[in-house]
Amino acid sequence: MVEYKRVYIFSGFIGCLLFAIISFYWAGGGMIGVNTLGGFIYDQAVEREASFIAMVWFTGFVKLGGGLFLLLLLKRWSTMTNRILYFLAILAGIALFLYGLANVISLVFAGMGLLSLQIDDFALRWRLFFWEPFWMLGGALFILAAFKFNREVKS
Repeated sequence: MVEYKRVYIFSGFIGCLLFAIISFYWAGGGMIGVNTLGGFIYDQAVEREASFIAMVWFTGFVKLGGGLFLLLLLKRWSTMTNRILYFLAILAGIALFLYGLANVISLVFAGMGLLSLQIDDFALRWRLFFWEPFWMLGGALFILAAFKFNREVKS
């Protein structure tokens, strides 16, 4: 029998790890794939503005931390710690999902000409069909892992 909690946790961990690696690559000066982000982000990556690069390093560590956080759900802890981990995972999942969804909505509006974004069609399609759904999937994995974790610790 498949233990879905582990599937959700390890899938989320791998997603976070891949996102972190991409951020570290871009922060270190790599340019492959940056054009898929478009707009202000692409411009800042090309200009190598120091505060922006620091932010990309920071987000890489946050993404890595998110993956490591998910691994905490593999083990049972004290009742209080279990509750805290559950609620943090739910909140993180909701935040990730809503972040992706809000971006999808704004990109759809931009594609329809209802919202002015400084983004070309190439980057708009990449973000609409790859990057933003990836955020939403990550959020769903956090939520599913949290539900399975909570169910397991209550049984």
